Amino acid sequence: MTSRTLSLKAPTPMPGWGLSFGIMLSMLSVVVLIPMGVLLWRGFVDFGAAGIWEVINRPRVWAALELSFRAALVASLFNLVFGVALAWVLVRYRFPGKRIVDAAVDLPFALPTAVAGIALTAIYAPRGVFGAFMLEHFGLRIAYTEIGIWIALIFVGLPFVVRTVQPVIEEIDRETEEVSATLGASRLRTITHVILPMLAPAALTGFALALARSVGEYGSVIFIAGNLPNVTEIAPLLIVIRLEEFDYDGAVAIAIAMLAISFALLLAINLIQIWSRRRMGAV
Repeated sequence: MTSRTLSLKAPTPMPGWGLSFGIMLSMLSVVVLIPMGVLLWRGFVDFGAAGIWEVINRPRVWAALELSFRAALVASLFNLVFGVALAWVLVRYRFPGKRIVDAAVDLPFALPTAVAGIALTAIYAPRGVFGAFMLEHFGLRIAYTEIGIWIALIFVGLPFVVRTVQPVIEEIDRETEEVSATLGASRLRTITHVILPMLAPAALTGFALALARSVGEYGSVIFIAGNLPNVTEIAPLLIVIRLEEFDYDGAVAIAIAMLAISFALLLAINLIQIWSRRRMGAV
């Protein structure tokens, strides 16, 4: 009897590498690479690095850029902490109205940003319900200040953290916490040394998404910010103002500055994510 050895090749993923890569590269080029490339080309070829810096270095532009990124960082850090806590509660606890709260988390995804801005302004304006209370009892003005910008950015960025962290919490076995307690670890030590390291990569991803959304947010912010130059004027609004003034070079210069700073921040966050994953793998 003759024995035959059958060599079976592992099936390749459908629909194949060539077609998949071609579709991916085409869509990425049309949606991301070509528009960004044209923006950079127009900025550096038509305007020049010196011209871009001259525009960015103006007090009004510098103040708008600083405000946009500072407010985005503050709101994203708040969303990182509160979003992880909210995701934990939604996964680990049962309480009346849980489904309503879970559905409300997605509301900023579906709600037009202009509607969100109007609603927040109605609540936090000096004559609004909460705004009037804070102003009367604490002397704190929320709307038309940087605090109002923080609130608008927290509103639009929170779902990114919650929905990114939620699936990871669902995959964490409760036995992990029980084993840690059996070994004598306190609840605080279990959270800081067991749970949080497992959540770190997903939490950083949610933070990066919230930050990217907050930096470019426009619709919800302009209603509650007040839009005072050098005070509460954000960079996206200043770009629109430059376009309305037919100052296309100025708008492009500000856009390039936002693109460069956003890319640097997201690159740093991705490097931290890689380090966190490697550290978790080494443990």
